[in-house]
Amino acid sequence: MELEDFFRSYIETEEEPVVICDLDFRIIYMNRASAVANERFGGYDLIGKSLNTFMDLETQSKINMVVEWFKESKDNNITFALRENDNNTDAYIAALRDRDGNLIGFCNKRRCRTPDDSEPYEVV
Repeated sequence: MELEDFFRSYIETEEEPVVICDLDFRIIYMNRASAVANERFGGYDLIGKSLNTFMDLETQSKINMVVEWFKESKDNNITFALRENDNNTDAYIAALRDRDGNLIGFCNKRRCRTPDDSEPYEVV
């Protein structure tokens, strides 16, 4: 089994949407949660399309700024992007780097701010 299979499986366990783009802003991967969240735009059919197609100029400018910041240093790897109060999540943009630390793309990450009230190790 390839390491890629493990990473893909891990990303699929994320309940929040994850979209991975290359440095040309082309969507190269989206997890199931992202496909469902973006169903009105085509879901999985967005893979291979430019992220710029779905962003206004202001957002494009901000993403460009972040990607340039990622390029400035191998230590620049994640930045807060926005707070989504409707669903109580925070969104981040994270750098994706190869084994040598070279920037190869970026992804969005969302984190729910609602504390989990399950019992530890509760199997449902």
